[in-house]
Amino acid sequence: MTLLSRKGLLAIAAVIDVSLNGRGRPVSAKALASRHDLPARHLEPVLQALVREGILHGIRGPRGGYELARDRKRITADDILRAAGTIELQDEPASSESPLLSQVVIPAVGQAERAFAAALGKISLDELTRRAEAVGDATA
Repeated sequence: MTLLSRKGLLAIAAVIDVSLNGRGRPVSAKALASRHDLPARHLEPVLQALVREGILHGIRGPRGGYELARDRKRITADDILRAAGTIELQDEPASSESPLLSQVVIPAVGQAERAFAAALGKISLDELTRRAEAVGDATA
């Protein structure tokens, strides 16, 4: 069972990539897509959500791309996943509000989600970037 969506995992990887490769210059969506072996159209909604949520800053123009919108010590895995979650909410149908769902399932799962979010909130982009730098060539 995977707890994180593919878009969530991709969002974390994209922000780490920008942190690693964007020092002093924006990272293009094309370069990100190439490094992650994805068509740019799959990555663009993720990048736009990260910009809307203030994690990345988009720069237009021929030398444009994405850079971190704030210091990497102030960005957590939870911040990134919350931004990625805004993408999926747009496509989800309205859920049923049966008593079982609203009084049992949602509160129980909500408690687990809050604990998971708290744990993710302790993982900073700075820590993830340092781990990626230690891996070296595997991230290139």
